[in-house]
Amino acid sequence: MSGTTLATVIRRRNRLLAALSAIARDRVLPHMQLVLLSSGEVLHEAGNSPRHIYFPVDAIVAVLHVLDSGATAEIALVGNEGLIGISSLMGGNGMPSRAVVLCGGYAYRLPTQRVREEFARSGEAQQLLLRYILSQMAEVGQTAVCNRHHSIHQQLCRWLLLALDRLPVDRVTISQETIGGMLGVRRESVNEAAGTLQKHGVIEQCYGHIVVRDRAKLAQLSCECYPAFKKETHLLLPRPDPAKPGTRRWGKSWSGHTGATSHSP
Repeated sequence: MSGTTLATVIRRRNRLLAALSAIARDRVLPHMQLVLLSSGEVLHEAGNSPRHIYFPVDAIVAVLHVLDSGATAEIALVGNEGLIGISSLMGGNGMPSRAVVLCGGYAYRLPTQRVREEFARSGEAQQLLLRYILSQMAEVGQTAVCNRHHSIHQQLCRWLLLALDRLPVDRVTISQETIGGMLGVRRESVNEAAGTLQKHGVIEQCYGHIVVRDRAKLAQLSCECYPAFKKETHLLLPRPDPAKPGTRRWGKSWSGHTGATSHSP
C-alpha cells in the first residue's frame, strides 16, 4: 500500500487521525502500522507503560478496572472515535487500567514516544487529544451513573448502542458472559435482559454474537445515558465527513477495513 493510499485510508477510518491536518498526518505516517487485533488480546495491563498507542478502525477495546480479587468492571469503550493509551500521553509511568480487545478488527499503531512528541508541539494534535480525554471522562462518569441508577435492561441497551456506534455492521460478536463482565453483573442477568429484547424483535441472539434488528427500538428502550453521551461526543469530537467516500455519520459507523493484516510504510 502506498503512502498516499494509506493517508487516504487513515482519513476515513479513525476520527482522531482523520481530524489531523495533512502536515501533522505526514509527520506520523512513516511511524504508523495497520495491525489486526484479536478478540481477547490484552493491549496493556494495569501498571504497565505501553510502548504503543492504538487508534482503532473497526475494533472495539474495553478499558477495565481490575480489583485485587481479579474481578473487572468496564470503565469505557474505545473504537474508531478514539485511542488506547491516554495516561501515557499525560506523563504517567503506567496505565491505571487494563485494555482488552472485545471485538477483533484493525487499528493503527504508533510508538508512544512519537505520539508524545506530537502532543508536546502544543498545536492542533494537543487540542484534539485533550478534547478526546474530556469526552472519555464524560463517558466514564455517565457509565458510573448508569450502573448505579438504571436497570440491567437499560444498561444492556446502552452498551449495545455504544458498541454499534463503533462498528461497521449491526452485529456485535461477543458472549453474554463477557457483557456481564463489562457491566459488572451475572451472565444470567444479561441472558434475561437479552431474552426480553429478542422476544420483542429488537435483537437476535446467535452463539457468540448479537444482531440488532431494530436499532430505533433499542434506543427507545435505553436510558438517558446514551443520548447524553452522544451529545457530549458531538460537542467535543470532530464528526466524520459524510461527503467523503467510505464515511457515514456517527452512529452508523464508517466503512470496513482494507483487508490487509499489517502495514509498515
